[in-house]
Amino acid sequence: MLTTTIFPSRYVQGKDARKQLGAELSRFGHRGLMICDPFIYDNTIEDYKTYLEQVDVDIVRFAGECCDTEITRLVDRLQSHNGEFVVGLGGGKTIDTAKAVAHYGNVSVAIVPTLAASDAPCSALSVIYTEDGEFNRYLVLPQNPNLVLVDTQTVADAPTRLLVAGMGDALATWFEAQSCQQSFSTNMTGRLGSMSAYALANLCYDTLIEYGALAKTANFQNVVTPALERVVEANTLLSGLGFESGGLAASHAIHNGLTVLEPTHAYLHGEKVAFGVLASLFLTDKPAETIREVYRFCEQVGLPTTLSAIG
Repeated sequence: MLTTTIFPSRYVQGKDARKQLGAELSRFGHRGLMICDPFIYDNTIEDYKTYLEQVDVDIVRFAGECCDTEITRLVDRLQSHNGEFVVGLGGGKTIDTAKAVAHYGNVSVAIVPTLAASDAPCSALSVIYTEDGEFNRYLVLPQNPNLVLVDTQTVADAPTRLLVAGMGDALATWFEAQSCQQSFSTNMTGRLGSMSAYALANLCYDTLIEYGALAKTANFQNVVTPALERVVEANTLLSGLGFESGGLAASHAIHNGLTVLEPTHAYLHGEKVAFGVLASLFLTDKPAETIREVYRFCEQVGLPTTLSAIG
């Protein structure tokens, strides 16, 4: 039996972690390209510049779509700067673009998410769209990011709904990994998951149940607490490791089906995944107490529990 587990090379998290960005990037070289989310570029990029003294970074505003045209433009920009690394600063499409640019440019990549709304930052995957925003393909990358750096104060300052959506995405991790483990199904590498992957997926679930509501309260008050730190780690690192090395199952399949229904387009990925989790618990004949626990959690933090709640 061959198992495979994949990880980002380095994970840094904490209040004001952004202040360590220059020092962390200097591990990869001196010159690089920073692809910046439009909102961050227009509002807070000057703050980030003060923490980049150790490196020479060409900061470019992301055009908004992770498409081949934008990737090619940024690879050319990277090469004209003789860049040795790429930084993705912002949300999902910015991050996916940075991974793709680093891949095609054959350099290291650092991911600096400004939200904890999904488990994408740690993964070896980019979702590529057309210029019009329609899904094109998955780009499966040969390795995970070299660095993921999460500033929990930045997450605390973001809307609470985004953290809660991240909890919804992370809520699926253990149940999907468990399904793959029991059925000997493969993970994202095409091989079986390891004991480490399943243990981390289980820890992800336990962390959400114990600290999720407290983390939501902290986020609402824009403060960093131990509970918020734990849930950000669960949403970003534990869930990322768990889904990639544990495997995916019914929760995300149900999510994918929901996305073809136009009324669900106003809802976030993790909100739809959370509904998929509840449905999957019945499909897999989970004990009534487990179903009650997950339902109570969703009600407590504000995740949808009915179809009408997602359109």
